[in-house]
Amino acid sequence: MMRILRELVAVAASLCLVGCSSDPKEGYSFKSAHDEGIRTVAVPIFENTTFSNGAETQITEAIIKEIQRSTRWTVVGSSTSDATLKGTLTSSQLRRLSSAPITGLSQEYGVEYRVDFEFRDNRSGKPLVVRKNFSALETFAPSRNVGERIEVGQAGTADRLAHDIVAELRSAW
Repeated sequence: MMRILRELVAVAASLCLVGCSSDPKEGYSFKSAHDEGIRTVAVPIFENTTFSNGAETQITEAIIKEIQRSTRWTVVGSSTSDATLKGTLTSSQLRRLSSAPITGLSQEYGVEYRVDFEFRDNRSGKPLVVRKNFSALETFAPSRNVGERIEVGQAGTADRLAHDIVAELRSAW
């Protein structure tokens, strides 16, 4: 019985040693998936080609907060940064997602933002990530019982977009 227990412990220990890797490209790792050669990032306010006034500021602020929350990078001014994330809000739409079956009144809407962005290494001038027509959509419920304002949907969409953009900035796997 003790022999079987020792063998099971040995097998479990060997599996634990094999499970993690020092490089995220080779499997599970505790190492950051973002480029560790980059220490500072500039995020100028996104351009806005839509009629959604202030959405560009909200998106930029959400991206800065997400970079600070989920990476080891420091957000600085553009003249001293290792990399720059620039973008343009190209579309802002309000979509009706559901309505009450009896009355036909809207129950749920979605706010959708589409952006083009580029993440460029300022040291080499090389673009690291370029995405066109990148989108995010979050919902809100303006119906009478819930009464959420459109700002709830806009803030949720900006946060979702920021999370997805920063996730796209991972090192090439």
